[in-house]
Amino acid sequence: VQLQASGGGSVQAGASLRLSCVSSGRSVSSLVIGWFRQAPGKEREFVAAASRLGGATYYADSVKGRFTISRDNDKNTVYLQMDHLKPEDTAVYYCAASVIVSVQRDPKYYDYWGQGTLVTVSS
Repeated sequence: VQLQASGGGSVQAGASLRLSCVSSGRSVSSLVIGWFRQAPGKEREFVAAASRLGGATYYADSVKGRFTISRDNDKNTVYLQMDHLKPEDTAVYYCAASVIVSVQRDPKYYDYWGQGTLVTVSS
């Protein structure tokens, strides 16, 4: 499984971005897909995840109500729509895939990682 993340950029506070994560080698519908982020000097943290088949979604409290995770199985792609961005959302964002059934927030349970895409939000 290879994951390719894209869509990052530099925006002002209040703007929106949509990140994409394309999977090759395995269907996204058979994987738990998570988004994580890592700001400079901080540990990687959970942002959002979607269960296999996309029936359930999970969010960190810090992004709940502003970010939405979704998937397009036909395109084998998972998206992270980020609205009302804040400067504290600035980080490198990673998509990751897990082959286990249950959704986990700990990055250690994820088997495959994309390369990361930088999101910078200025005030």
